[in-house]
Amino acid sequence: MDRKKLNTLERVFKGVASRRRIAILEIIKNDELCNLDSIAKSLKTNYQTTAEHVRRLKTAGLINDGYKGKSKSYGLFPFGKKILKIVQTFLV
Repeated sequence: MDRKKLNTLERVFKGVASRRRIAILEIIKNDELCNLDSIAKSLKTNYQTTAEHVRRLKTAGLINDGYKGKSKSYGLFPFGKKILKIVQTFLV
């Protein structure tokens, strides 16, 4: 496997290497118009911690963001949906 593919794989695995990040993927899957505040409330974590987890998921290429009015909301990339399905198979 070439170095670029290994780097991509490493980035993805780091993206899902946290129970909170996996939970964030689930939250976004169920509500693609959720914002950082609603994610933090669902996880019962503070805003800064949630923002860092979301940043890592974006870096991994699993989620995207967009604005609806003044509010930034998050959605899953198709690749993020695939990774979430794979992760869920380990939780059965």
